[in-house]
Amino acid sequence: MRALTVAPERKNSLRLDTFPDPVPGEGELLVDGLAVGVCGTDREIVEGSYGTPPQGRERLVIGHESLGRVRQAPPGSGWVPGDLVVGVVRRPDPVPCGACAHGYFDMCRNGRFTERGIKERDGYAATSWTVEADFAVRLDPALEHVGVLMEPTTVVAKAWDQIERIGGRSWFAPHSVLVTGAGPIGLLAALLGRQRGLEVHVLDRVEGGVKPELVRRLDAEYHCADVEEVMARVRPDVVIEATGAAPVVFGIMATLEPYGMLCLTGVSSAGRRLEVDAGYINRELVLDNSVVVGTVNANRQHYAAAADALARADRGWLDALITRRVPLESFQEAFERRPGDVKTVIELRHG
Repeated sequence: MRALTVAPERKNSLRLDTFPDPVPGEGELLVDGLAVGVCGTDREIVEGSYGTPPQGRERLVIGHESLGRVRQAPPGSGWVPGDLVVGVVRRPDPVPCGACAHGYFDMCRNGRFTERGIKERDGYAATSWTVEADFAVRLDPALEHVGVLMEPTTVVAKAWDQIERIGGRSWFAPHSVLVTGAGPIGLLAALLGRQRGLEVHVLDRVEGGVKPELVRRLDAEYHCADVEEVMARVRPDVVIEATGAAPVVFGIMATLEPYGMLCLTGVSSAGRRLEVDAGYINRELVLDNSVVVGTVNANRQHYAAAADALARADRGWLDALITRRVPLESFQEAFERRPGDVKTVIELRHG
């Protein structure tokens, strides 16, 4: 097999290696890799910002946004050769903490979890890989061309799950949602908002190209303005923040509607200083019963919800979200940031 590997925390160490095909262990599927998505996390690992190889190894196979086809399945697993499959990213810690013990490994409390392609487990950027049947998710065969969007969809499926759980603390009948950021996470969050019958607004700084068009195709409204201005005009019940830009985050906090909710999915860079009126923000959040919640990763129920959301989505819209498909041999191009990019995917199959 061929696989993309890095030496974590070493810049410019990405390379294409050749290994013997993996041998599935007990209860594991053997999978032919079809595609792998590239996201900001992958780029940061390639740039040497973080990542941890498996114990005793110097290099890590990257890639956590997977898509493959089952080549071999253990008897009684419910899987058969030819099934379209996505591998879950996170594994619960071995202790385990209370959250992991109850199946909520996305909420691990002690940090001893592992993650495919990120932390102590090889990822899915390989022409062949194995995955435990219990951590594999079946996809509709019709999604072969776009199924690599599954993992980022799980992130927003969890975001909506958290929003609905928190909203359930009292009467909750949201009418509108504002999504800040029209990258893959933001656009998929907008998709799931429309599937819930909500009025959807998307804010991004890009004024033209594919992003506004994708929003319009959802029958949603696209905005290019200061976040405070958009918040005042839209007055959303829910905001899903997907930029990680600190001025946007705090601009939303300062202008949330009463009983409003802000769900943070974007990760901010540390070290940037920003002057805010912290007392005012705290006062408004308390007096308005507002909520700010962070969310990351996903558990099995979110993968199931994401699979359902993708199966119900317009295939043409999903395909348009993938703006570049790069062959494995040209892998370096996939990690370049280019104007007009939304989602870049590496095709793992030959030819």
